[in-house]
Amino acid sequence: MKKWLKISAFLILVVVIVTVLNYHYVKRQTAASLFTNTSGIPPQKVGLVLGTSKYLAGGQINLYYRYRITAAQELFEAGKVQFLLLSGDNGTKEYNEPAQMKEDLVALGIPADRIYLDYAGFRTLDSVVRAKEIFGQKSFICISQPFHAARAIYIGQQHGLEVSGYVAQEVSLAYGYTVLIREYLARMKMQLDLIFGKAPKYLGEKITIE
Repeated sequence: MKKWLKISAFLILVVVIVTVLNYHYVKRQTAASLFTNTSGIPPQKVGLVLGTSKYLAGGQINLYYRYRITAAQELFEAGKVQFLLLSGDNGTKEYNEPAQMKEDLVALGIPADRIYLDYAGFRTLDSVVRAKEIFGQKSFICISQPFHAARAIYIGQQHGLEVSGYVAQEVSLAYGYTVLIREYLARMKMQLDLIFGKAPKYLGEKITIE
C-alpha cells in the first residue's frame, strides 16, 4: 500500500509540474503578440471577440464580459479592425452569447453591418479554427483577457495563423481566481487537443466577411 501511495504521489507531482510548465510555456510563446493599447497593435481586417456569459449565476454583470465588450469597442473605434467577429456559445435557444454581444456593441455605436456572428464558438479552439475555416481569416486580432487571448494565439500559431491579441482589462485575483486555476487545466487540454488533431464541433458553409 505504501508503495502505491508513493507512486501515486509521484505521478501527481509530475502532472502538477508539467501543468505549471506548460502554462508558462504558452505565456512565453505568445507574449510578443499581446498588446495592451491600440496604438501599438498592427491593424487587421477582423477582430475576433471571444464570448462568455454576460451575467453571473447571481445575476450580476460578468466583468470578463463587460471588459471584452469595452476592448472590442476601443479596437474598432481606433480603426484597428474593420469588422468584429463575435464568437460564442449558442447551444440552446435561450442562451446566445454572440447575439448578446452584438446587441451591446450596437448600443455602443458599432454599426451592425460591421459585425458578424459565429454561433458555434463553443470553445476557444472552435472560435479560432472556425475564424479560418468558415470565415476565411488567416490573420486577425483576438480580443479577450490576457490569459485567454494567449491561449487563442497559441492555437492559431499551431494552425498556421497570424493571430495577435488585444487584451481586455483584467479582473482582480479575488474575483477571478477560479478562472485562473481553470486556465492551467485548459492549457493542458488544449495541448492534448492539438496533439490529437481535435476539430471544432461544427464547421459548415463558408461565410465571407466583407
